[in-house]
Amino acid sequence: MSTINIKRVKSSEIELKDRLVSIQRVAKVTKGGRTFSFSAIVVVGDENGVVGYGLGKAKEVTEAIAKGIDDAKKNLVKVPIINSTIPHDQIGKFSGGFVYIKPAANGTGVIAGGAMRAVLESAGVHNVLAKSKGSSNPHNVVKATVSALSQLRDAHTVAQQRGISLGKVFNG
Repeated sequence: MSTINIKRVKSSEIELKDRLVSIQRVAKVTKGGRTFSFSAIVVVGDENGVVGYGLGKAKEVTEAIAKGIDDAKKNLVKVPIINSTIPHDQIGKFSGGFVYIKPAANGTGVIAGGAMRAVLESAGVHNVLAKSKGSSNPHNVVKATVSALSQLRDAHTVAQQRGISLGKVFNG
């Protein structure tokens, strides 16, 4: 899939809220015993069309979360949102994780599980139907969801890329 329409956003310009998706304790076995550290995957967004994810690793939980937030602020993308939902169906894939997101009518809410819910709510999508297939690993699900969101295009963008009027996009 092409990722031509990814729009990078500067984190200094907007107010971001962070959500912790997952935290794992990992152990490295050495001659002297086990050494524990933590990895955290964090999603940040302004709940108005901007979202990003990051991974932080450290010896302490709070440091891992802080590093994840800093990493997420470096990977922000702009998502088109129309009437608090997405413009069209989209499939996202990362490694073994597949996600399917579909627009929904007002009042539906976010019908999505765990890691997908955090990404969609941080992006500011209020009405969406979503399904995760394949890997349920939070890392793969978050990356596949951001991939699907970054591939979305609204009608104005499609009209510009094709060099036609907005009415012709809908009416052929």
